[in-house]
Amino acid sequence: MASFDTGFPADSLEFCPSPLASDIVACGTYKLDNDTFSAENERTNQQHRRGQCLIFRVQSNETSDKLSIEKMQECDLAAVLDMKWCHLGETSQPLLAVADSMANITLHQLNTSEKRLSQIERIQCATSDVLCLSLDWSNRLRPQSSPGCLIVSLSNGSLCLLRPTQTSHLALTETWHAHDYEPWIAAWNYWDINIIYSGGDDLRLLAWDIRQGFAKPVHINKRFDAGVTSIQSHPHIENIFAVGSYDHKIRIFDARKPSVPLAQADAGGGVWRLKWHPSSTRRNDVLVASMHDGFKIVSFDLDISIDQLPTGAKFTRRFDEHKSLAYGADWSYAPSGSRGTIIGSCSFYDHTLHLWRG
Repeated sequence: MASFDTGFPADSLEFCPSPLASDIVACGTYKLDNDTFSAENERTNQQHRRGQCLIFRVQSNETSDKLSIEKMQECDLAAVLDMKWCHLGETSQPLLAVADSMANITLHQLNTSEKRLSQIERIQCATSDVLCLSLDWSNRLRPQSSPGCLIVSLSNGSLCLLRPTQTSHLALTETWHAHDYEPWIAAWNYWDINIIYSGGDDLRLLAWDIRQGFAKPVHINKRFDAGVTSIQSHPHIENIFAVGSYDHKIRIFDARKPSVPLAQADAGGGVWRLKWHPSSTRRNDVLVASMHDGFKIVSFDLDISIDQLPTGAKFTRRFDEHKSLAYGADWSYAPSGSRGTIIGSCSFYDHTLHLWRG
């Protein structure tokens, strides 16, 4: 295990998927500077939020199981709420998209020799009193030399779609009202990138088809007991996607029958992030950040047909070294050794990043 004090509260963590930089992990932080908090100030965004994108190099010793972490760079930004690396071709320089508290999406290119980011573009998605809450790239299953599309959720209830153009990496092309309260998450169906999923504090999971416009969703699921916080399409099994909620539950859905989950498990503590394992050999494993109950790995039996129900979920590992809200978590894309995959996790008020294996 290895640890690092991130300085500001940490809420987002993403390993680089590029084979040129599989030893790189990015961590986003969120600092509220105002000493006096009020609901009205929060609503009107009168507080000053700032953050950083921290770049670390991770090294491992398979023989001794020792992990080490070295900070390579810190980039000062508005407060960071989410980040995602774009899955590009193996020879392309890695590209990181960052969602911040002033409605910006910033794109940063990683120099793989120097292990440092350079900001190459900034896209304003709304007025500066709106927060970009989450983002997701469309091309997870189709790595290419240029970026895919980006879906972004905004604190005013809207979603916005950013597409590549001939003159820039990305441009804002559509914005539409999606949720009555904060849409904490928006994500693509990686197998059919005409479909976007979103979830929010209105207790709804929505599906949108970009071919049909954005006047109304193509599917609505209201069967949640609290806000929907996390969605990720399965990178190895078509039609399957995982959904997390403040109601503590992880739900596994089939896109062909999205009203009722195929399986579910109680993760405890309110689920903030879910990540499928990046390797097909561990396609049943989900990494979970449970806000008030630490980090854990849960395994679902998904090697079945749609007409069969999974036999249930098994929690195979938990990590309880964090002393505060469990927010950011990700699997490393580096080859897993006999001791398991490297995992990064970060927590908020104790501003801590941990590396461990699972």
